[in-house]
Amino acid sequence: MHGYGPTPQQQTTSRPSPATLTTVRVILVTVTVLSCGLLGWVAMLRLAIVTRRPRDWVLLVVVMVLNAALFAFIVGTPDDPDDMSDASVLLMLLWIVALLAGVITYYLYVEIRHYSSLRSLGSPPPYTAPAHPAPLPYQQHPAQQQQQHQHQQHQQQHQQPQPNPYTVQTPPPTPTPAPQRLDQVRAELDELSDYLRKENREGEGR
Repeated sequence: MHGYGPTPQQQTTSRPSPATLTTVRVILVTVTVLSCGLLGWVAMLRLAIVTRRPRDWVLLVVVMVLNAALFAFIVGTPDDPDDMSDASVLLMLLWIVALLAGVITYYLYVEIRHYSSLRSLGSPPPYTAPAHPAPLPYQQHPAQQQQQHQHQQHQQQHQQPQPNPYTVQTPPPTPTPAPQRLDQVRAELDELSDYLRKENREGEGR
């Protein structure tokens, strides 16, 4: 049981690494060449086990029969090469060359093609997003997060007191003069009036 997200892919069957395959092929080809084709059935047995196809099993039997016949032909030839006829030598050479070329070519071609097809089939398909992905309970869509952020800013603007552009600001009231100042002014006016009266009286006496 898996949660949200892409499901884990199943592990494919393990295949030999390219280095291992190359080493095995080199060994089988070398053994086939050094044995003059008499051990060509080893490469064909390896191929039949890998591919598991009836045709390769049939070819394995054919190669084994040819190897046995070639071995019997070599054993039946005289020990002294000078006693062999030209036709026998030519037949043996053609037999060995045809067996070597056929086994090596077919083995390498089929095995390389077999592992190439397995590699292409076993490669994981490219990931495609689902058409309608299920929303995660702990993750919001970017558009929803943006709308929520704008809604919070709008609420904050409404909560802050906005100044009224139509209200007229009244100037601050001017401070009223203190009573002490008024008394001082009155006293000065009284002194000035007394002084003027005295001046008038002195002018009349003269």
